[in-house]
Amino acid sequence: MAKKEKTQKLTEKESVIMRLLWEHGAMSVAQMLEHYSEPRPHFNTVSTTVRILEDKGFVGHKAEGNRFFYHAIARQDDFRERTLANLIKDYFGNSYKRAVSALVEEKKISVDDLREIIGMIEGKEVPDKGTDNQDKGTDN
Repeated sequence: MAKKEKTQKLTEKESVIMRLLWEHGAMSVAQMLEHYSEPRPHFNTVSTTVRILEDKGFVGHKAEGNRFFYHAIARQDDFRERTLANLIKDYFGNSYKRAVSALVEEKKISVDDLREIIGMIEGKEVPDKGTDNQDKGTDN
């Protein structure tokens, strides 16, 4: 049976495990459990979730003795991009403008942050606060 294509969304339990593997590298299920806060999930729950991630093609393992050490195959950047795209699509009608507007309305982003983002988009260096823009050595 072929592994499923990597376009699936992660469940919350799967996301926790993927973040652990991205942050800490290869681990056994017992080592993963050490990173959970109380109340910790049961060993079998984590083990089953890891096997599901492996079936989906997101996680691989290496056997050392009688223990398996699991590692992320999927890249965190790929999930970050896809998760952001899904969030924008699902909650903001596929409008990045609406998403940014929501951040502004909720005071989660400042005008200075927006200026910096605009500068990045335009490919310009945004001057640090407190520095002047006089004569940067360019001819105008």
